[in-house]
Amino acid sequence: MPLDAICLRAAAHELNEALCGCRIEKVYQPDRDEIVLQTRGAGGAKRLLLAITPGAARVHFIESARENPAAPPMFCMLLRKHVQGAKIAAITQPAVERVLVIELDTTDEMGIACKKRLVCEMMSNQANVILCGEDGRIIDALRRVEGDLASGKRQLLPGLFYRMPPAQDKKDPFAVSGSGLAAALLDADGATTLDRFLLQNLFGFSPLLCRELSYRATGDTGKPVQKLTEEERQKFSAVYDDFCTYVIENRFRPFLLTKKDTHAVFDFSFLPITQYESLMTVTQMDSFSTLLAAFYEKKGKVERMARRSQDMHKTVVNARDRLARKLAAQEKELAQTRNRDQYKRLGDLITANLYQLEKGMNKVRVIDYYNEACPEVEIDLDVRLTPQQNAQRYFKLYNKAKTAEEVLTEQLSRGRDDLEYLESVLVSIGEAESERDLAQLREELMQTGVLSRKQVRNKKAQMKPASTKPFHYRSSDGFDIYAGKNNLQNDLLTLKTALKSDIWFHTQKIHGSHVILAADGREPTKQAMTEAAIIAAYHSKARVSSMVPVDYTPVRQVKKPSGAKPGMVIYHVYQTAYVTPDEALIEKLRVE
Repeated sequence: MPLDAICLRAAAHELNEALCGCRIEKVYQPDRDEIVLQTRGAGGAKRLLLAITPGAARVHFIESARENPAAPPMFCMLLRKHVQGAKIAAITQPAVERVLVIELDTTDEMGIACKKRLVCEMMSNQANVILCGEDGRIIDALRRVEGDLASGKRQLLPGLFYRMPPAQDKKDPFAVSGSGLAAALLDADGATTLDRFLLQNLFGFSPLLCRELSYRATGDTGKPVQKLTEEERQKFSAVYDDFCTYVIENRFRPFLLTKKDTHAVFDFSFLPITQYESLMTVTQMDSFSTLLAAFYEKKGKVERMARRSQDMHKTVVNARDRLARKLAAQEKELAQTRNRDQYKRLGDLITANLYQLEKGMNKVRVIDYYNEACPEVEIDLDVRLTPQQNAQRYFKLYNKAKTAEEVLTEQLSRGRDDLEYLESVLVSIGEAESERDLAQLREELMQTGVLSRKQVRNKKAQMKPASTKPFHYRSSDGFDIYAGKNNLQNDLLTLKTALKSDIWFHTQKIHGSHVILAADGREPTKQAMTEAAIIAAYHSKARVSSMVPVDYTPVRQVKKPSGAKPGMVIYHVYQTAYVTPDEALIEKLRVE
């Protein structure tokens, strides 16, 4: 869900307590939609994330540092000039708006004390970060908005006075009472449900919150207002007044909702959610920053890597599709060569009947002695050729088809190997977690010829990338497990790093990572073997499937054919386990 005004109020209250009086030490812009402020104060160093990603705008603390670009963007350098070293005076929220204001005490270019504001607008697709001076003028914005008078669109450009987003035609939820809303229900459209009525008349409320208030008052998340009894309206009045008191007294608590069946993150709120009953698990988190990170961070990381790998992914997909079309054409051509014996047969029949043929004939009827019934067959001839040359023409067609079969069979074998390799690269792109992983993949694609160095525009990307580490897990009983992030790492893990006594895992006939269970001279336990198989299934194209077949064998049984593509190996002695990937278990076992 988008961050609504009430959740933002709770987050602002928490951030103000933690950051008031802290100084901004450094400013980073790891992604086009993200700003990271590194602060230091009495509570130590903290990293504050300001994200304006469409559908995922938020403000919260993050634990680990983001990977930053080689050169900082222009807005990042401007923030470093104006806010680096500034003291955070307060973090506030204007009224019930999805806007958070960071008040800063700093100095200007002459060293004179002044105040500046960093305005974070969290309105879903219109989210923005705007730096304003002491006079209220905009210094710059992360997203400049070129509005005009005709459309009435709000302009956000340097030098203009900052104006709040246009007010909605709704009521302030804390300026009305429960009894007032209950009375307004009598005049509402009868077909409107109670949750829809709240959403249409009160600003700052999310659909989840409106449904929850409706459920607490009536036992139904979407009961039509015309069907509300007097008792239910009175109960709604009491529920709404209690809710307002809960918010005004800052009794917020961070709650994360996860689906009971799949354990997938579903939603979040600042109060206990009861409307889903037994379908959801409601967990109270330590803080709102922890809550927002748990809800957004994993999904955000996937989206960031998808953006960064977009060009590479497109190149590989195009190469795969082009190769698939070529293979289809070759298979069609190969199918045509299987009738080549007919050409030899016709050549033999012409040769056997040369005595009755003359140059200039366009067809001839001869007895087909290849057939037991010896029927007459008609053979097309080229009027420009002699009978002998017509026979040779059919023999040449036969030999051409025979040669084509040999060449096409070899080309199809190589092409299928190349197609398998490209499919494995697409899996590796999905496994990439950082720019270094993508750089290593880019190097692999240049080595195999899929990506030319001319296609890599950035000269730094053409340099040999720093080596990256594979996924590292530790089983419940202490065995180390490693999984390759790409084909180069797969080869390194299996052929160089792993000991001959270690156990190798890979999904059966499904593209995925090589997984190594490091035995270290011990006998692997059944628990460790099962968890390693689950890791292999998770790091494959069958991640969302169940009962995935995973082959396992000692590393000594795995060989790499000469000239094979990166990541391609063969093995003949193996056993197979059937497991279902478990994301929660994967996160629990992960070391790095």
